[in-house]
This record gives sequence, C-alpha cells and structure tokens, in this order.
Amino acid sequence: MSGDWERLTPLLWEAAGQTAYMVLIALLVGGFLGLALGLGLYLTRPGNLLQHRFVFAVLNLAVNIVRPIPFIIFLVALGPLTRAVIGSTIGIEAFTFAMCIMATFVFARLVEQNLVSIDPGVVEAARAMGASPFRIVRTVLVPEALAPLVLGYTFLFVGVLDMSAIGGYLGAGGLGDFAIVYGYRQYDWAVTAVVVVIIVLIVQAVQWLGNGLARRALRR
Repeated sequence: MSGDWERLTPLLWEAAGQTAYMVLIALLVGGFLGLALGLGLYLTRPGNLLQHRFVFAVLNLAVNIVRPIPFIIFLVALGPLTRAVIGSTIGIEAFTFAMCIMATFVFARLVEQNLVSIDPGVVEAARAMGASPFRIVRTVLVPEALAPLVLGYTFLFVGVLDMSAIGGYLGAGGLGDFAIVYGYRQYDWAVTAVVVVIIVLIVQAVQWLGNGLARRALRR
C-alpha cells in the first residue's frame, strides 16, 4: 500500500474523530428536533388530533423547501444564519450547525410518513377512551411506529455521514476531507480506498444494528 502511513495514521484518526463529532451531534440534535417536528406535522394534519391547517401548511412548506436542497448549496444559503448563530461560516461548529438543521428536516418527513402509516382505527380507539393527545402520542403512536422509526433513524445516520464528507469545504475536516487532501489530490488511491472501506464498514455496522433493533421492536 502506497503512502507514508506512519505520518498519515494519526491524521486519519484525527479525521475519524472529527467525523464522529459532527455525525453524533447532528444525529442527537436532528433526531430530537426532527421527531418533534415530525410529530407536529402529523398531529396538525387535517382530521388529526391537533388539526390546524395553518400550522400544518407552514411546517409542511418548510420541510418541502429545505429537504430537497443539495447539502452543498444549503451550506451556502445558510451562511448568514450560521454566522449569526455561530459567529463564523467556516469550521467544524459552523458545519455541524448546518448538518443539525438539515438532519432535522430530513428526519421530520420520515417521522411523519411512518406515523401516517399507522392504522387510524388504533388512534380513534384511544380517543374514544378519552386519552389525551399527549398520552396517545406516548402510548400509541410512538410504540406502533417504533420499528419504522428505528429504520428511519438508521437511514438518517447514513445521510448525515454523507453530509459529513463535505466537511473539508468549510474547514471542518473529517474523513471526506482526508480522502480528498491525502488521496485524490496526491494521486494516492490507496488512501482513498482505505477511507471508503472505513465508511462502508461503519454504515454496514449501523445498518446491522438498526435492523436488529427494529426486529426487536416488532416482536414487542
């Protein structure tokens, strides 16, 4: 294998740590906010527990606008807000902030779609028994959609990992930046191949874990 691995190995570990930092924060923040936003979309839909046409229209429009934007373009468009909140448009904090926002909107739609697939009769039965909207969310909606939500969160992880590969463009580092700087730009394809293998192994491990947790949720 080509390349000075005595020099590159510490840099590879540093890049992996940067990727882990960005991905974990985006998953935590985006997962929590996305779950809340997805529940808001579902609950305020016409005919649902907290139906409100205006609120639903605003939330739905926001998700429809943000979610399809390619992430590299979203980074540029979000620049003024990123500067206002973080104080800079470059660096790992600025990049992670953008990842959190995009992850929120992506997961929100996944949550809504999984909740919509729940049998309305189950929700109506809980309403007929006098359960409050919060109780229905906690004891009916989330348990019924738990397995698909786990798989959706697994999908979100893969998407967030993909986003992190663009980190080098904002000085955030990460495995994507490492592959470009020390592999592609120096024509060292072995370095690029190592990064690809690492990312594939991470995705496979998370997918295996997500599938296992989803199966356990289905057997509950």
